[in-house]
Amino acid sequence: MEAKIYNQEGKESGSISLPEKVFAAKWRPDLVHQVVMSMKSNRRAGTANAKGRGEVSGGGKKPWRQKGTGRARHGSIRSPIWVGGGVTHGPLSEKNYNRKISKKMRAEALFSALSKKFREGEVVFIDSLALPAIKAKEAAKVLKNLSKIPGIGPIYSSKKKKTLLSLYEGDEKTKKSFRNLPQLEVSLLKNLNPAEVLDYKYILIEKPAESLEFLASKGK
Repeated sequence: MEAKIYNQEGKESGSISLPEKVFAAKWRPDLVHQVVMSMKSNRRAGTANAKGRGEVSGGGKKPWRQKGTGRARHGSIRSPIWVGGGVTHGPLSEKNYNRKISKKMRAEALFSALSKKFREGEVVFIDSLALPAIKAKEAAKVLKNLSKIPGIGPIYSSKKKKTLLSLYEGDEKTKKSFRNLPQLEVSLLKNLNPAEVLDYKYILIEKPAESLEFLASKGK
């Protein structure tokens, strides 16, 4: 199982053998959904808190007498059906949103998402993305060149962020140059996760030899 490697000009510069466990994994939507939702849950701050009827102020006196007024009976202005009253089943800051995700689950979900992207032709391997200076113009030129690869759509033309650039290490000049492009999201390969892979249409992976070795070591 091999994939082509391209240079900054969008021309083929070689090929590389892909680890099957990373790019030939079965698509497992149940596992991917479980891991992605757990990751989003773990990112929740958990600071939202609503007061119940026993916590809001007021309500010590019955609003009006039980009978004879022609109005519905009420016992307290702290009732949830009153404006300014307590909230029924509202969020509580004491609730724990953390969910455990094992290393193996996270790795298998990542492999499943990457394999799906690779089968759809949306993963591009680039030999190197080193830029001599911090210039967004040069970074944009690289993306335009990569858009000319047969079978790859317009990576740069869309106004939406639909491309993820995964750098193996990435020096500051390269990261800052590509980071200035609104159509691109830049991250390090060590932080790659299934949620990121599914959020973007195209995945650009730099330094494939080192990157694939790192990915293959995940989940062990």
